[in-house]
Amino acid sequence: MNNSIALALPEQQPLVKRLLKYPFLAHYQRLFLLVTAVNLYFLFNGIFSQQWWHQSGFALEAVSELMLINLTVAVLIRQQYVINALFWLATRAPTSWPLSIRWHLAKVYHFGGLHSGCATFATGWFFIYNASLWYYSLQGINLVSEYLLMLSTSLCGVLLLMALSALPFIRRDHHNLFEIVHRFGGWSVLAGFWLHTWLSISHIKGEQLTQSLAFWLLCLVSVSIVLPWLRLKKVPVSMTRPSSHVVLAKFDYGVTPFAGSSTAISRSPLTQWHAFANVPSPHESGFRLTISRAGDWTGELIDDLPSHLWVRGIPTAGVANIEVLFKRVVYIATGSGIGPCLPHLLANKVPALLVWATRDPRKTYGDELVDEILSVQPDAIIWNTQQEGKPDMVALAYRAYRQFNAEAVICISNQKLTNEVVFGMESRGIPAYGAIWDS
Repeated sequence: MNNSIALALPEQQPLVKRLLKYPFLAHYQRLFLLVTAVNLYFLFNGIFSQQWWHQSGFALEAVSELMLINLTVAVLIRQQYVINALFWLATRAPTSWPLSIRWHLAKVYHFGGLHSGCATFATGWFFIYNASLWYYSLQGINLVSEYLLMLSTSLCGVLLLMALSALPFIRRDHHNLFEIVHRFGGWSVLAGFWLHTWLSISHIKGEQLTQSLAFWLLCLVSVSIVLPWLRLKKVPVSMTRPSSHVVLAKFDYGVTPFAGSSTAISRSPLTQWHAFANVPSPHESGFRLTISRAGDWTGELIDDLPSHLWVRGIPTAGVANIEVLFKRVVYIATGSGIGPCLPHLLANKVPALLVWATRDPRKTYGDELVDEILSVQPDAIIWNTQQEGKPDMVALAYRAYRQFNAEAVICISNQKLTNEVVFGMESRGIPAYGAIWDS
């Protein structure tokens, strides 16, 4: 294919129309702003109307409950069963509904904005709680015991460390550190909140623990965190290495996931976990993962070819599951981005056209995989970057969208290119979707 025959891109929509299409105002950020608005309402209402802070103390219970409500939402929205339920609910809309409604429903995968927003304000409320305790303590008003004050201060330190490690540039450049801090820090905070709640309720208020909202919220959080670990197992894996860049991992341990789901795998379950798109084959048990060399962990996996790996939890819905909201879609993939696209192409639930740009596909991924793709996508546009150079993916996406008469574009690529394609389409009035790298 020659890039010169690509259709010329139309002009972007006027600034007012395309304003909400910019990444900084995406649905993820809008959900974060919604959480911010709700929490600020309660804060200002507590300060000016409810008089939470007064001469002899402050409303400990109200502040702590707001903290726990935010924490509960932050944890539950990342729970695998909840994620699958959100995708199921959002994709119930028939394709006869107006495109404008389906366009927004398909943004369901931006639910991470609720997670980051609620996690931020759970931390903020607890800092307010702890700072208030210290303020009154320095005034000679001891609202809690000294050991409870020390416990809340220690928890603030852990929460601050978790918040700092979740900053985008740290999460991106030091993902292993982020994961370890979040896992062990999260478990420590949960244990600390249980101890804090028990001491606060039993020793200060003289109530039964089960009579408090905090008890039931912590139960929800604990169950949500424990559930995936109850399905932790070490399973055999068969690996094929078509090139030094890619390995195809085959699993068959009694689980055949649905198309468009992902599975987290690990070589050391307490440290690193990596999620990859499941590729189930029609009428076959088990599934495959396409794993490309993208760092130390994947590099070692490709070089070592282990016989067993750890899996945890259940198959979880991914972004491309929103395809069923549209009559026809175009898949844009680069490199190993073909992995998340392939199960949808094989399942063939929605008429689709694949545009795949990669370096020497047959040499890198093997003839078997390329032939399998072509068997279900004979009209696929496969751009060999080694021979033809890097294409203009926005122009390619637009050309495919127009010629295939599609309703939406789904892009599976690296973060920079995904953002370019999604914004390039949406700023021209075309529904477009792609991963948002928020975990």
